[in-house]
Amino acid sequence: MKNNDIIRRLRYTFELSDSNMMELFELGGYPATRAEVSDWLKQEDDPAFKPLYDKQLAIFLNGMIAHERGRSKDDQPKPEKSLNNNIIFRKLKITLNLKDDEIVEILKLTGLSVSKHEINAFFRKPTQRQYRVCHDQYLRNFIYGLQLKYRGSDS
Repeated sequence: MKNNDIIRRLRYTFELSDSNMMELFELGGYPATRAEVSDWLKQEDDPAFKPLYDKQLAIFLNGMIAHERGRSKDDQPKPEKSLNNNIIFRKLKITLNLKDDEIVEILKLTGLSVSKHEINAFFRKPTQRQYRVCHDQYLRNFIYGLQLKYRGSDS
């Protein structure tokens, strides 16, 4: 999935205003302007569209974690320079304090049936034998499932 699509879907799912988005970037360690947020949320065919890079998405997701779970006693976590679906999925899981069975239920809302073992494999270290790459379909369905859970099926 493209980073701009992810941030657009999260904004819609959690009904985040421009000010909320700016606050989350700030909590993640980057003072984003309203113009930047607006440009990241535009469709790709809009001339003002700006791509959201991995580090910026990592900052936003770290801000979501800090907002929902509170700041860490340690220093602000360093944003990853490169993201993959597994990292994004893990950050969303941490933000919402979800257990594996809750993730299974969220995915069931979209018609995707997966086991707790499959979900658990997404959150393992890449060096572990049971690690599994999270493909776009899982992340897309998970975010859509969050939308169904938090906004309802009529959205």
